[in-house]
Amino acid sequence: MKRLSLAIIFACWTLAMAAQDAIEVRFLGTNPDIVDFAWSLATANDDNEEGDVDESRNAVKAALERYRTGEQQPEGMTITVDKKAGYMFLESRQDGFTLKWEMCYWNMADKKHKLLAYCVELSENGKRSAPGQYDCLNFYRYDNATRMMSAYDAGFEVDYFNTSYSLPRTGKDIIVTQWSENGREKWQKTLKWDGNRFSY
Repeated sequence: MKRLSLAIIFACWTLAMAAQDAIEVRFLGTNPDIVDFAWSLATANDDNEEGDVDESRNAVKAALERYRTGEQQPEGMTITVDKKAGYMFLESRQDGFTLKWEMCYWNMADKKHKLLAYCVELSENGKRSAPGQYDCLNFYRYDNATRMMSAYDAGFEVDYFNTSYSLPRTGKDIIVTQWSENGREKWQKTLKWDGNRFSY
């Protein structure tokens, strides 16, 4: 497999997940953690996808399985899991390309739901690579009672062109970065979390 293709299939998996309506979250114990959410996304509707999506899901599942069993990730790939903060970061660096895949969740104000977000960002040699082409940000609301998560409107329109989003490992807000056509940073703004949605 060419090295760039790994980054692209991760992005394809992320885009495919946007089409999922409702996903069951399977876990042991009383509450799911960030790995349970990621695993549920990676294994949702396994039999309904083909081609690159299957390959990309397998790559995500393999990274999660290595994490669960304590096995070392392959060269160029790192995974950071902070269960206490409800945050996970997967990075693949290959041939000058860097793919960043982030996931986190927030406890919602009603204490009956969680909001899950994941986003992807691809760069080349430290600059944005075709800004927006493989990037995305998706949200799901998880229901504590039904153990299901479904697509959710987080309160703002996601810009898929020349814009990237950094999810919080600490704090609750999302950092938004606008990029120029040549992949250089133009400005940053903050999306503030109010317990249900985000706004500038």
